[in-house]
Amino acid sequence: MLVRPYTPSDAAAICDIYNHYIEHTVITFEEVPLTAAQMQERVAAYTQLYPWLVCENEGKVLGYAYASKWKERIAYKHTAEITVYLKHDTTQKGYGSALYSELIAQLKTKGCHVLLGCIAIPNEASVRLHERMGFEKVAHFAEVGRKFDRWLDVGYWQKTL
Repeated sequence: MLVRPYTPSDAAAICDIYNHYIEHTVITFEEVPLTAAQMQERVAAYTQLYPWLVCENEGKVLGYAYASKWKERIAYKHTAEITVYLKHDTTQKGYGSALYSELIAQLKTKGCHVLLGCIAIPNEASVRLHERMGFEKVAHFAEVGRKFDRWLDVGYWQKTL
């Protein structure tokens, strides 16, 4: 297993991973699949501030993790939201933990003080990952999203570095 920085050649694989969640789950609230070009644009925007990492095994991208700005106001500059996605059939093999461990280490060096994980509920695998990484649940918002004709809750998990 190798955790490394994103390169533009990863866009199609990352897109495939993410589009599965768009089309088949409520884990992301996006509803329209992305193209590789759109994914490249998104990564370029996010990496202006924070790292975007991929995890590969035997040359295949199996997941990715990144950080994004939590809010626009300057007072929030030491807080980042982090996200991880794994290929849907490769969960619970340590890839998420490996990605988050490296991402958190890099965010510490960038002056981040608080990390937030936003989780569509229910998502027990994501809750377990975040709590294993030292995050604690700090908020629960009921029925704030709607996808596949159902109302969805969102929780926030927080880790202070």
